[in-house]
Amino acid sequence: MSVLIPILGLGIVLYVIVYYNMFKGSRCTSSATLKGKTAIVTGSNTGIGKTTALELAKRGARVILACRNKERAEAAAYDIRKESGSAQVVIMQLDLGSMKSVRSFVETFLKTEPRLDLLINNAGMMGPGRTEDGFGMAFGVNHLGHFLLTNLLLERLKQCSPSRVVNVAALLHRLGTIDFALLGATKDLVPGQSNWHNIRAYCNSKLCNILFTRELANRLEGTSVTTYSLHPGVIYTEILRNMSWWLQVLMVPFAKLFFLDLEGGAQTTLHCALQEGLEPLSGRYFSSCALQEVGAKGRDDALARKLWEVSERLSGLC
Repeated sequence: MSVLIPILGLGIVLYVIVYYNMFKGSRCTSSATLKGKTAIVTGSNTGIGKTTALELAKRGARVILACRNKERAEAAAYDIRKESGSAQVVIMQLDLGSMKSVRSFVETFLKTEPRLDLLINNAGMMGPGRTEDGFGMAFGVNHLGHFLLTNLLLERLKQCSPSRVVNVAALLHRLGTIDFALLGATKDLVPGQSNWHNIRAYCNSKLCNILFTRELANRLEGTSVTTYSLHPGVIYTEILRNMSWWLQVLMVPFAKLFFLDLEGGAQTTLHCALQEGLEPLSGRYFSSCALQEVGAKGRDDALARKLWEVSERLSGLC
């Protein structure tokens, strides 16, 4: 027993060091206020999207909650209005798994909202299934829906510049690959729907986020619209609800112990949206509120251009 006590104590100390230095991450230090500005946050009815929207509302922004589930969005809007003291929190229905829904959302937004200063492409999912248009769910929602949304809103962003597009990616982009032949044949980047395929599909979609940001920055060069991708940290969010029950049993206890809370997970998103002086770093990738290097595939400009061209065709932009 006397031997176990110091071992246990050492374990606790190591846990605290790891938690606060690796998992807790850094804080957004920007003091920017957003009065008179408008932000869209996708997937903002829950998780870090909701936390991000709350912080933007606290800073005075008019915040559009772009969410698929109207009831959950209404509950989130109520919470955000109450905590922020702002009445400028608006719900607009958006299903990123439906090209028709994305186009309808943009049409409504452009008719009713005169400004767009921040577009935060936060929504993400991991799990099986197909979108309304037949694409693999992770590819269709995490990449293609946001690709179409961003392109349809670019003119409004340019009109209100300086403005920013922030794409929430993940460190797992380093494990991603893009097989264009497979995508052309199956409308997905993985060949199956098993749990392993779902994890791979998520990694692939996050690589798409990185490459989309890189090519978008290249295409926006010379404008006052900038764009950034980021790894928000390892976060305990409701994304776990899309995993199979046995994966949840394995992951949830570990997640509760080690993963970031929602406030911590929103910090790098807020940094990319608000921090002054980031304009020369458009197209780059951030983690823990600091510039980071992406994986080798994420630096491939030819791959980024090809993904853009393929995405234009798949989303009906050309």
